[in-house]
Amino acid sequence: MLKTKPLLMLNCVCLRAETAAELMTTNLVSIREDATIKDALVLFIEKGYSAAPVIDRSGRPIGVLSRFDLIVHEREMVDYVPPVPEYYSKAELVTHAGEQLDGFQVERVDLTQVCDLMTPTIFAVPPDAPAAEVIEKMVNLNVHRLFVVDADEVLIGVISTLDILRHLRPES
Repeated sequence: MLKTKPLLMLNCVCLRAETAAELMTTNLVSIREDATIKDALVLFIEKGYSAAPVIDRSGRPIGVLSRFDLIVHEREMVDYVPPVPEYYSKAELVTHAGEQLDGFQVERVDLTQVCDLMTPTIFAVPPDAPAAEVIEKMVNLNVHRLFVVDADEVLIGVISTLDILRHLRPES
């Protein structure tokens, strides 16, 4: 009989945090509900984010916008003006070196606002929520992040699955 080695052996680990406040990241970047999709895209690319909370004018979270939301929108909405518009003359469609440009297209500017694409639901917990409750809620809701809001429902932090992993330590 052939014996196989386990692919991965893990020691027992413990979560070294008791509350949502201990798990959360506080240097949170959010995006305003009236920002354009282009603004959101620039934010995601420059910061490397996969999602951001959407806030209203008072700083309260009203939704979440993710890269996936932008990808779906882009796939459905990219709209090019039909072949080169008449107001461009052939003489204008050349490079600085004088080479003729072929396959030129003009893209229509998308003025869609973040509030039109966001998921209009925020899954949030208070800062004093027990860490075990935070994890259970994330698993039950099948989400990658929970937001932390204060008593006035103002956004004060976010807890991602990576934040939880950062607080796991070998059991001693």
